[in-house]
Amino acid sequence: MAWQIEYLPAAINDLEELDGSIRKDVLSAILKTSANPLPKQEGGYGLPLGNHTETKLAGLFKIVLKKAGIRVVYRITRKAGMMTIIVISARADSKVYMIAHERKKT
Repeated sequence: MAWQIEYLPAAINDLEELDGSIRKDVLSAILKTSANPLPKQEGGYGLPLGNHTETKLAGLFKIVLKKAGIRVVYRITRKAGMMTIIVISARADSKVYMIAHERKKT
């Protein structure tokens, strides 16, 4: 059973700004991950993020689309079975992680 997917309003804007073919790939990756967004250590697809000097992202996860250079950052709410998309952006010098750090507060 797939987890429910919700998007922060800013993440919806991120998605709408993508080129059509990349948007399709991103949506496909999110759907695949929603089947089991838990961390890899628990048998899921989630790649855990951590805390660094400038960003505090522990508890969040990422989806990597290598060819497109896109990262999707999300959080899970286990009790609700919810996967919340926080940011969808190009990896570009960790910009996506800085954006996720700011948006995770919402």
